[in-house]
Amino acid sequence: MNSINRSAATKRVTPESVLKKRKAVEKNAAERVAKDIERRKANKEKRKVIFKRAESYVKEYLAKERDEVRLAREAKAQNSFYVPAEAKLAFVIRIKGINKIAPKPRKILQLLRLTKINSGTFVRLNKATLQMLQWVSPYIAWGYPNLKNVRELVYKRGFAKVNKQRIPITDNSVIETALGQYGIICVEDLVHEIFTVGPNFKQANAFLWAFHLSNPTGGFKGKKVPHFIEGGESGNREDHINALIQKML
Repeated sequence: MNSINRSAATKRVTPESVLKKRKAVEKNAAERVAKDIERRKANKEKRKVIFKRAESYVKEYLAKERDEVRLAREAKAQNSFYVPAEAKLAFVIRIKGINKIAPKPRKILQLLRLTKINSGTFVRLNKATLQMLQWVSPYIAWGYPNLKNVRELVYKRGFAKVNKQRIPITDNSVIETALGQYGIICVEDLVHEIFTVGPNFKQANAFLWAFHLSNPTGGFKGKKVPHFIEGGESGNREDHINALIQKML
């Protein structure tokens, strides 16, 4: 009888390796729970910051619109003309292929990251970029995008360039990881930096993969080669680029 009890007691002894593994599993589970709680707290604080930033951006955009309206009314009241400031931002869409294209325009299109038909990019307008756009004018359609289209392009067609890979922007963490050092931590920060052509525009624009757009709904109305003001589709169409963007989203 005693031998039976001793054997039963021996069977009930848990090996030390199993105990260590069990403790390790429990420790890891506790650490995961603690990290999850910390992550949720951090995300809650980030959401507050993002919401405040978005509010400030909306106020900034509205104030700018009101100033434009006020200045135009004041000029009209004085029988004068109000000339808005020159645009700083352009959106460029490639509308023509590579057949019979000279080496210089081909290189400029590569620099602008317009390697495919219906690809588009944002460009900061200055003397150098305006000359580049002039060189490739027969192959592109470009103009001055409004806030609505900049936001929709980023939200609907925006992909991140991370380690030379095309990554979908599914979370603000993708943006924060790449651009957090520049104070850009969410999509609204990215939109604001692009639309206002801020001090970190170069980094923000490089972060965005070239946009892949669809063929315009209903197709192009005219021939691609003639300039837009001549009834064609190419060249600078100023604010009319916004209608084309909407057709291609």
